[in-house]
Amino acid sequence: MERVMMEIAGEISLSEDPGATMKKWREIFNITQVELARHLKITVSTISDYEGNRRKSPGIQIVKRFVKALFDIDAEKGGTMSQKLTEKEKPTSDYFEVHEFARGITLKDFVELIKGKVISNDDLSDSKRIYGYTLIDSIKVILDMPFSYFQSLYGNINERVFIFTGVSTGRSPMVVLRVSPSKPSAVVLHGLNPEKLDRLAIKISEKERIPIIVTKTGIDEIKEALNKI
Repeated sequence: MERVMMEIAGEISLSEDPGATMKKWREIFNITQVELARHLKITVSTISDYEGNRRKSPGIQIVKRFVKALFDIDAEKGGTMSQKLTEKEKPTSDYFEVHEFARGITLKDFVELIKGKVISNDDLSDSKRIYGYTLIDSIKVILDMPFSYFQSLYGNINERVFIFTGVSTGRSPMVVLRVSPSKPSAVVLHGLNPEKLDRLAIKISEKERIPIIVTKTGIDEIKEALNKI
């Protein structure tokens, strides 16, 4: 949380319009001028003057008091905004691992390396080239991962395979990809029996032309094989 507070304080201090930036953050935290003034033990007009740039630019001590007040008041209200902002501090490795290949391989070769089976769009296996993969904890990504992390799933290039672990039917990952602006080249549903694959997942795969692959090969074995490329 300390890092987030410093970032907000730095944004205000370096802003060409510090008053407007202070107002922006107060509004983001859904805090009124009255609440802020009461907490800081100053008048509402003082807050208004700072936000309207009718006082000289606030010094660093004032900015630090202002930012701390935002988080303190938010904590009194349940800490919703603080939680949202500090979620961004979690490392992406809590949700996924990104690996880039030193050379491109065909999807067909990729499937052979992980001992998988192509369930849909097998006609693309020879033509699609893969330049990396992302190993994804599907439950954490779908339920907990901040949306701002989503584009990081693609590493340096979209021509990669998403390997989802912890899947039960494959519906949720494919629904997420259906509404996403960026798409991977293919999807691996790890540990899933083909007969349990959701029909909607297959329909989305066919519509988006994203091959679905299933495999029961151990994750460590998959990583060992793919990380040699």
